[in-house]
Amino acid sequence: SDWLPSLLPLITDHPLGFSDSMLSFCLQKKPLSAVIKEVCDGWNLPGPENYALQYTDGVQMYITESNRLDIKNGCILRLTKAPGRCAEDLFKGIQSSDAGVRCDSLKELAGVSTDMTFAQEFISRNGHLLLVKIVEDSTETFLQKSNVIMTHTLKAFMELMYHGIVSWENLSTVFIKKIASFVNAKPTDASIQQVSLDILENMVLSSQRTYYSSNEHASLNMNISDFLTDLFLLQNIIHSSGSVQDEMAHHLYVLQSVTLNHQELRMRTPLDCYSQEQRDILHGLRQAAFETESENSLSNERRRSLCAKEFKKLGFSNNSNPGQDLVRTPPGLLALDTMFYFATRYPDAYSRFVLENSSREDKHECPFARSSIQLTLILCEILRIGEPPSETGSDYHPIFFSQDRLMEELFCVCIQLLNKTWKEMRATQEDFDKVMQVVREQITRTLSSKPTSLELFKNKVNALNYSEILKLRQTERLHQEEILAPPVLELKERLKPELLELIRQQRLNRLCQGTMFRKISSRRRQDKLWYCRLSPNHKMLHYGDVEEDSDNPTIETLQEKIPVADIKALLTGKDCPHMKENKGKQNKEVLDLAFSITYDVEEYSLNFIAPSRTDFCLWTDGLSVLLGRDMSSETMRSELDILLSMEIKLRLLDLENVPIPDSAPSVPKPPSNYNFCYDFSQTEQ
Repeated sequence: SDWLPSLLPLITDHPLGFSDSMLSFCLQKKPLSAVIKEVCDGWNLPGPENYALQYTDGVQMYITESNRLDIKNGCILRLTKAPGRCAEDLFKGIQSSDAGVRCDSLKELAGVSTDMTFAQEFISRNGHLLLVKIVEDSTETFLQKSNVIMTHTLKAFMELMYHGIVSWENLSTVFIKKIASFVNAKPTDASIQQVSLDILENMVLSSQRTYYSSNEHASLNMNISDFLTDLFLLQNIIHSSGSVQDEMAHHLYVLQSVTLNHQELRMRTPLDCYSQEQRDILHGLRQAAFETESENSLSNERRRSLCAKEFKKLGFSNNSNPGQDLVRTPPGLLALDTMFYFATRYPDAYSRFVLENSSREDKHECPFARSSIQLTLILCEILRIGEPPSETGSDYHPIFFSQDRLMEELFCVCIQLLNKTWKEMRATQEDFDKVMQVVREQITRTLSSKPTSLELFKNKVNALNYSEILKLRQTERLHQEEILAPPVLELKERLKPELLELIRQQRLNRLCQGTMFRKISSRRRQDKLWYCRLSPNHKMLHYGDVEEDSDNPTIETLQEKIPVADIKALLTGKDCPHMKENKGKQNKEVLDLAFSITYDVEEYSLNFIAPSRTDFCLWTDGLSVLLGRDMSSETMRSELDILLSMEIKLRLLDLENVPIPDSAPSVPKPPSNYNFCYDFSQTEQ
């Protein structure tokens, strides 16, 4: 071809396009070495053993005898250096005294190491050990001056290790320390941090003695945990001005997950009732809570009785053998660990919890042991202890990086929160599960706000009291009901008149029942009572003085009456005549309960002081209905919202999990005719 000679200088990196027939004939019918030799001969290239074919698109993988059958018609290949020759050149290049050559070689190595064939050639020359040595011999000065070289070195090492040719367990402690120091140091290139965390993650996930750690094989895992400084992560990554990127978030999540999974062994181990050490811890909990007389001077029977009594106060279900409460797994021994940590780390709070509840009346005490066991289980579920980290997870807790013993410290805060919530709910033993559900919600909601310190978590979770939880639940429930959807809003507007009429009828019925009012004289005496009620036909208000012990006096016993038709106005608060007369002398509470009706051309008035805010709302609403006005009290608005919510729920029961469209579907066009009647007189053929 006329254009071939001009491309000879670029032959080692020039794409060769093969047609379908050429692929079929050249690559599938002959040995690969023969194909390469023919190509080299056609280009007058000596030493065909130094060349290989490689994909140009996607992953630039070498073509070998094992994968040549995977080549698809239309693929574009290129002639390039053979894997062995490439590995040899890069092996020499990364040892060059020229920093530029060394950097370029490492950069090329990081790219080509994704190929398994090349990786085998490079590792067979102990090239990976050369990378390890570069890392081990690096200094802080070298890291600052040559951070690009170190980045390429770590990326190349990571790519080589992905193939599984070399075991992660063969890495030295010195290498692990260096990688961890790259995370803890403040590098000029953040990519060093990223790839270092990637290497540490794979050390943990790929090494059997790391992930399935035990007392005998936990050294590598402890190295990683000890060498990482959580304070650095908290200050320089989590608290940095920029947002944490997805990959970094994943690394933080994995580190958190692996570290918390150290608790899994204890969580899945039941208490051994024959273990003297574990029995001693149980008795230590009891003795830390109660100051009892010397047990050595007691008889065995007296000692057993005393212990059972105190274990019962501690909240153990099986007070004669409390170890049975900790046989269930999870949480197993982890619950014992958290209780013991609380008792020894915060002894005053522990004693206060136990003694406060042991002095409460029956069924109202919050059982410490039972609560602790369930709370430990809840924390295990929230923190996902025992679950291996997922490949795509990124949900980490910043608070984890501010605490050495997150599980135990969270327990100490949350067990006191539980006692607080128990009192707010006025719970009894029958409400135990309800309280635990609220506590779980308090913890989950607080952690979702990503607190960065234990103190911040403590402040937020205690501010999220039971009443706040109820408000949030109500808000979310209304949101879930899609009350803002246009069709639902339209339905609510259609339902309002019917429900308002229902409330109006209730108000009139309430006025017919009547209410006892107190008279307030100028001397603020409240010893006189009077009663007012509406007649059943809603045409007359009957009222009159009554005795203290009177109970719903009949209309006949009430001497005074006012025709509803004569009522001219309804006044409230400071506009009432009896409030104007004592202007400046009435407090806000009385003003909020005062209302009056004027009649006979507004020359006369009947003055009221409602016994409660609810009665005030009922009467002012009822009188407004009699006057043909709209009801406006807060009680009416609340009741209307409740009725609308209930009615909407009932109407939409059949539409659960069915999305409600914003607009109604279009009405189809009418049919061409309305001849829908079938003529049965026709005989079927």
